Amino acid sequence: METTTEHKKPANKKFIIVFALVVLLGGGFGIYKYNHSQAHETTDDAQVERNLTPILPRVGGYIEQVYVHDNQLVKKGDTLFTIQPVDYEVRVQEARAAVLVAESSLEVSKADVFATNANVAISDATILSNTGTIEAAEIRAKQANNDFDRYANLYKNHSITKQQYEQALTAKLEADKQVEVLQQQRKASSSQKAAVMSKTDVASKQTSVAQANIEKAKAMLKAAELNLSYTVVTAAVDGQVSNIKLQPGQFVNPGQSLFYVINNSETWVVANFKETQLNKIRAGQKVEIKVDAFPDDIIEGEVQSFSPATGSRFSLLPPDNATGNFVKTVQRLPVKITFTTANKPEVIAMLRPGMNADVDVHVK
Repeated sequence: METTTEHKKPANKKFIIVFALVVLLGGGFGIYKYNHSQAHETTDDAQVERNLTPILPRVGGYIEQVYVHDNQLVKKGDTLFTIQPVDYEVRVQEARAAVLVAESSLEVSKADVFATNANVAISDATILSNTGTIEAAEIRAKQANNDFDRYANLYKNHSITKQQYEQALTAKLEADKQVEVLQQQRKASSSQKAAVMSKTDVASKQTSVAQANIEKAKAMLKAAELNLSYTVVTAAVDGQVSNIKLQPGQFVNPGQSLFYVINNSETWVVANFKETQLNKIRAGQKVEIKVDAFPDDIIEGEVQSFSPATGSRFSLLPPDNATGNFVKTVQRLPVKITFTTANKPEVIAMLRPGMNADVDVHVK
């Protein structure tokens, strides 16, 4: 019995020592995590992001040639692919011909305006001439009437012959008729001038229409030339192309998403924090980032901004808690985190959109 008791005592001591160490380590770890949680907010729901620029052709047609391949680096303005331009070249020629036709119509309208203005000037001169002639004729008619009155009195007194009386009457009638004829001519000239003036207004309006047609034709020409230029598709930014599935002869539609240019000039992280973690997070706070692909590199960043809505609100089918049975679920809010200048450029350059990351925000 004594031998068994002696063997148990050392075993109990070892268990107590191990248990005490476990309690101390666990307690120390718990205290560390508690203190850490008071000054830090962490999440592993974070991804690296970059701007992905979709390549969308502005015009449709058959692919003529593709100048890039998957994962190729490109500069802004580099040609990515071309669309067969024949149809658009024909439209440019048609638009140029339409401009020439419109300009010719304008010249014809201007000639019409010039001719009608000349006719108006002729009518004015005719009316002015008739006015002077009528005034002279009226003076002669007045004199002939006065002479007739005198001859009529003399004839009554038998002081002149009947022949002389008839000559005075004839002169009076001829003078009155001449005045009447000239007045009718002046009236006809005025009517002709009114008609010519009406034609002048019409010709002026036709000139305005012709000028508008020229502007319209020039606009169509500019649109045709733009569409022709759109057959050459270039990179809008510096970056790296990806997911190219184009082949010469393939037909593409305007606005069709063909592939992407990943913009390498700016990289950031989007961390999705639980709504219960956001109480202490503020813009400008320091952030430590560890990307899963490069676990040995600690990347420095800072909180830049918060999303205006939770991630679920931007989903294709956002939840509607007003229908069905409600189950409260903790939501996550995207937070944008940018990198500081203290990081090594080669480390940032190795990051790719979609990579997972762990984020630690220093809230104190």
